[in-house]
Amino acid sequence: MDELVGPRLYSCYKCRNNVCLHDDIISKAFQGRHGRAFLFSHALNVAVGPKEDRNLMTGLHTVADISCADCSEVLGWKYERAFHASQLYKEGKFIFEKSKIVKENWY
Repeated sequence: MDELVGPRLYSCYKCRNNVCLHDDIISKAFQGRHGRAFLFSHALNVAVGPKEDRNLMTGLHTVADISCADCSEVLGWKYERAFHASQLYKEGKFIFEKSKIVKENWY
């Protein structure tokens, strides 16, 4: 039975497009625009918007919104650059808002 179960996925809450893998979660202790958010090492089937500087809770970062490649719903953002040494681990990583993704294939 184990070989029939695929990877645990998260999908866009709006159209159910697969956007990230549970195994890629780095941290669940992040804050998004609309509440809790997860930091992921990778993203799937997302479009990355233009870069912009934003002052977030942990300081100034260059980020780009990420949206579902199918329905264009904004799901979070990608960290492009961190300006503080303690935040460099975020560069190239993705924030997905918990309220914008749903679990798929969790048996």
